[in-house]
Amino acid sequence: MIGRLSGLLVEKTPPQLLLEVGGVGYELDVPMSTFYNLPAAGERVTLLTHFVVREDAQALYGFLTQAERAAFRELVRISGVGPRTALAILSGLSVDDLAAAVSRQESARLVKVPGIGKKTAERLLLELRGKLAPELAPPAAAPADAAQADIVQALLALGYNEREAGQALKGLPAGVGVSEGIKLALKALSR
Repeated sequence: MIGRLSGLLVEKTPPQLLLEVGGVGYELDVPMSTFYNLPAAGERVTLLTHFVVREDAQALYGFLTQAERAAFRELVRISGVGPRTALAILSGLSVDDLAAAVSRQESARLVKVPGIGKKTAERLLLELRGKLAPELAPPAAAPADAAQADIVQALLALGYNEREAGQALKGLPAGVGVSEGIKLALKALSR
């Protein structure tokens, strides 16, 4: 599975972009929230991805943030919500707005998204209840220096979410090196 791509942004045509990685051009569909925050064509960018294989197509979806990808994955798990609908939702609402609408059970906010009717909005609110807020919470502790930032990135690369990485970071001694910090963080997370 392709989890992340880092390369040269060759082309941007909403909602699709072309990213060149090692001489291979990848076409990715992205939500407008990601699209508007991309650098100019010709610059380097790193995107988290979600790869979908169906009987009739293969598609790659890209996201600038872990929160966007997590929300996308929660949305496509819902029966009747495909990747295109999930992209439309994330293009019409920020992840924070979506989480707020779900926690307040505000179907009116979801109905404003093109392609989302009243029944679909109500089903989304029902099925997403309690699933977005914990996953999309900010990290418990922000990295204070480069070593801590590297430790967090290593934990994210190993599959831990930002909240777990932040919690592990809080338990590390001040001034710990990257390799020792990763070892200590993994020990803490395995408990």
